[in-house]
Amino acid sequence: MLRTRTAAVVGTVALAAGVVAGAGGYAAVADGNNASPVDSTASAVSTASSRLSVGAIYQKANAGVVEITATSNAAQSDSTFPFGDQQGGGTQQAQGSGFVYDTAGHVVTNYHVVQGATSLQVTLADGSTYDATVVGTDPSTDLAVLKVDAPSSKLHPLALADSSAVAVGDGVVAIGSPYGLEETVTSGIVSALGRTIESTNGYSIPGTIQTDAAINHGNSGGPLLNLSGQVIGVTSQIESESGGNTGVGFAIPSNTVRSVVDQLVAGHEVEHAYLGVRLQETTGESGAQVASVSDGSPAAKAGLEAGDVITALDEDTIDGADALTAAVSTKSPGDEVTVTYTRDGDSHTAQVRLGTRPS
Repeated sequence: MLRTRTAAVVGTVALAAGVVAGAGGYAAVADGNNASPVDSTASAVSTASSRLSVGAIYQKANAGVVEITATSNAAQSDSTFPFGDQQGGGTQQAQGSGFVYDTAGHVVTNYHVVQGATSLQVTLADGSTYDATVVGTDPSTDLAVLKVDAPSSKLHPLALADSSAVAVGDGVVAIGSPYGLEETVTSGIVSALGRTIESTNGYSIPGTIQTDAAINHGNSGGPLLNLSGQVIGVTSQIESESGGNTGVGFAIPSNTVRSVVDQLVAGHEVEHAYLGVRLQETTGESGAQVASVSDGSPAAKAGLEAGDVITALDEDTIDGADALTAAVSTKSPGDEVTVTYTRDGDSHTAQVRLGTRPS
């Protein structure tokens, strides 16, 4: 394997082996179900345009960044913590990062940070540590929400920016606990937008932010900030041959974070639109080629077959697998869409009622 995409949490390489952007995607990210934010201040899109120094951003945001320690049973653990520090009594631990979402004690992190954990602890920037419970998770976007019963005076929520306003070349700052080194700050730029990475359950996450800011094991779940000190993404994976930082990291965009987290905080299960095709990039022509169709899926019911090349979804032109994944991600379960595809050189259309993505 020439490249690996590694989940950036201490002891975790669960997403590393064989992950290729755009392959294996059955659907995409959050469907945007309505949910009221618990803390509108934390979730609001700020209009601030000031550009701060890296040091000023650290001073502004560090109090809202946390370290997460996940303990699992060694005998029952899966690939989540393959290199976790072995502890007595048959347990092992791994560390990740996160950030405070509101003054009610909700904390945002990656799903793969807490996956398989039997107990969780959150350490705030002042060093105080609290037991945490899982409020909800969405493996499809690799996001999780925890809850800590800490005094509101100790909780410093970070504001979410509008990730649709992020541009290539923008300066960014990451804060987290790489290799357990808490309160570590790194900086860089937005290297690219619209990347597709793979979640722990095998579905594709489109629209992620690529950055060259140093991200390593333990940064998972921590915030990626713009130069106003607002969260534009949650650091999740790195592309690496060695498992260490090579300047290619990926963050779940803040607009996805806001949609998913607000639903989880409100007690809802996040549902995603589902077409039911596995994709591969086409060779020499535009479109997303169907590698296989899941039995009983919306695509199967509409007559789509392996080998078909999807060229449009409603009014969206599809120029590749990532584009189709992104287009499906904007839909909701139950939506009826028009799929345009070619088969044996002829163009066809099919009406497809999207389903709810299976776990």
